[in-house]
Amino acid sequence: MLRSLRSDPTRLTALVAGALYLLTFASSIPAALLLAPVLTNPGYVASAGADAQISLAAFLDLVNGFAAIGTALALFSIVKRQHEGFALGFVATRLFEAGTLAIGILSMLAVVSLRQAVAAGADATSLVAVGQGLVAVRDWAFVVGTGMAGFNALLLGTLLFRARLVPRAIPALGLVGGPIFLFFVSAKVLGADLGAATQGLAVAPIFIWELSVGLWMTFKGFNASAPIVVAAS
Repeated sequence: MLRSLRSDPTRLTALVAGALYLLTFASSIPAALLLAPVLTNPGYVASAGADAQISLAAFLDLVNGFAAIGTALALFSIVKRQHEGFALGFVATRLFEAGTLAIGILSMLAVVSLRQAVAAGADATSLVAVGQGLVAVRDWAFVVGTGMAGFNALLLGTLLFRARLVPRAIPALGLVGGPIFLFFVSAKVLGADLGAATQGLAVAPIFIWELSVGLWMTFKGFNASAPIVVAAS
C-alpha cells in the first residue's frame, strides 16, 4: 500500500475518497436505525424518551454529511480534468445534500430539547404537536437531501465513465440508477405513494453504485492507464 501511494500520485486521492464513501454508509445506516424511537412514536416528546440515542443518531448523520462533502472535495482535483463543469456540479450537489440533511439533524436535536422541557414540567399538549412538526421537517429533509444522490450519480458517473478511472460497469450502474431514483423522489415530493417495494427497487441501484465505487477506490484505486491518471504521473 505505501509503495503504491508513493508511485501513484492519485492513489491517495482514491483512497481518501473511497474511505469517505464507506464512512457515509457506516454513519448513515446506524443513524437511521437509532432514530426509530422518535420517528415511529408521535408522542415522543411526552414519553420517557431515548435522548442519548437520538443525539448519537444526530451526530452520526452529521458525520455522514461531512463525509459526503469530503468525497466531492477529494475527487474534485482529479475529475475536473475530465470536465470542470460536471466536477463543480458534483461538489455543489454534495454541499446541497449535506446542507439539507443538516436541517433534519437540527430538527431531531430540537425534538430532544422539547422532550427535556416536557420532562422539566412544560406543557406537553402543545409541545407534542411541535415535536411532530419537527419530525415531519426531518422526514422531508431526508427525502430531498438523499434525492441529491441521483444527481451525484449522474454527474460523477459520467465523469468516471468517460475518464475510465474505474471499471465502466460501476459508473454505468450510477447512470442507470440515478434517473430511476430521481423519478422516485420527484414522485414522492409531488404526493405520489409508490409503495415500499417500488422504493426498494429505486434505492437499490444507487445503494450498490455508491458502495461499489467506495470499495473500488479504497482497495483498487484509479485505473493507472486512464489518460488523466497518466497525465498526473
